[in-house]
Amino acid sequence: MIPTHRSPLRRIVRIACLLVVAWLALSCVVVFAFRFIPPWTSAMMMERRVEAWVTGEHDFTLRHRWVPWGRISPQVGIAMVAGEDQKFPYHHGFDVDAIQDAIDAADEGKRLRGASTISQQVAKNLFLWNGRSFVRKGLEAWFTVLIETLWPKQRILEVYMNTVELGNGVYGVGAAADAFYRGTPDRLDATQSARLAAVLPNPRRFRVDAPSAYVQRRTAWIARQVVQLGGPAYLSRPAPVSGRVR
Repeated sequence: MIPTHRSPLRRIVRIACLLVVAWLALSCVVVFAFRFIPPWTSAMMMERRVEAWVTGEHDFTLRHRWVPWGRISPQVGIAMVAGEDQKFPYHHGFDVDAIQDAIDAADEGKRLRGASTISQQVAKNLFLWNGRSFVRKGLEAWFTVLIETLWPKQRILEVYMNTVELGNGVYGVGAAADAFYRGTPDRLDATQSARLAAVLPNPRRFRVDAPSAYVQRRTAWIARQVVQLGGPAYLSRPAPVSGRVR
């Protein structure tokens, strides 16, 4: 009998499939582990360090300190939800209505609007890089599904509050409370929390410690939204039957 040999193409395809399966399995393990282990850094923090090194920002200092949920003022979480993703307690990682609104706005030639949920922002901040490519968006969707499947909502918001950039090189509410208010995150009041949320998603342009007129208006708007949502209790309220938030 003439021995049969697998073609090089078949071998490459087989190896590629094995690598993809291995990567998918590894990503599941890592995301599951971060349900219990505080992330010591994030992809966005590492990217910012590299950016500072490449651009010669010799005075750049990255500040980050993990703070557990119980040591963060309840006002911080609800302020960020009110400002960034009011349907956070009820969606499964993607705000379909916000995505459709963004598509409609783009079709009408209006300014491009963001439609990322807090879960999507956690996926990007923790595992990915800045950019708008289809590859990055696809990976963001994958990690968002994993996060929503493997983590409770409280953990998602806890990681978000600890990894989001709130100033140039200031990551997380622990570092932000110290840098901007000379205090601890458990003592942040409603106005201070709204101010932190007001600089998102562009904390290098908008500053907590030197708020522009826009930041002041947005702070007031977020504070009103927090009251209308019902305060921190909103985050533990049962989902409405319709699945939509009024």
